[in-house]
Amino acid sequence: MGDHTLAGRASHEIEVKHSRFLALAAPADSPEAALAFVAEVGDPAATHNCWAYRIGELYRSSDDGEPAGTAGRPILSAIDGQGLDQTVVVVTRWYGGINLGAGGLVRAYGGCAAECLRTARRRPLIEYVECTLQFGFADTGVVHAALAAHGVEKLDERFTAAGAHLRLRLPASRLEELGEQLRDATRDRARLATPAADTDQPR
Repeated sequence: MGDHTLAGRASHEIEVKHSRFLALAAPADSPEAALAFVAEVGDPAATHNCWAYRIGELYRSSDDGEPAGTAGRPILSAIDGQGLDQTVVVVTRWYGGINLGAGGLVRAYGGCAAECLRTARRRPLIEYVECTLQFGFADTGVVHAALAAHGVEKLDERFTAAGAHLRLRLPASRLEELGEQLRDATRDRARLATPAADTDQPR
């Protein structure tokens, strides 16, 4: 799985032995969204509308009448090869009268999809987690230095006689390292807890 998705829709068109291939790609955060895109952009008048999507561990592909393994799978390989996730690609073919053979079809479908994705604008996919942090006023300096070092977003802040209570949001991949740094810097006085986690895009 990749760590990026597309920033928006993208397209790329090629011609191979008089057959026209048009790749259309889009971000999709669910199989339902991916299939809706397939239904929207597929051309009923075209010879084939082949497609694939990758959404985390979920993936599907369709050869739409082309020989098995010559269209959908190469499109999926293009998504994975470009390091993308939450992405759907439809490659539509208008037949030009010359058979391409299995190898030619794999190169045409996979190549058209890969070039479409290669030139598309991207945005990072980051898993975020929310957590709470409590610490005494004496540790304020080292705590804020640790938060700054790990890209932490402060969602809420309140103070009591005992110290500060923060609600934070940060990339899940940084949580363990942040906890270790806070333990070391405050001699385990700071209390970091994770009441809820969510997967979201950068805001």
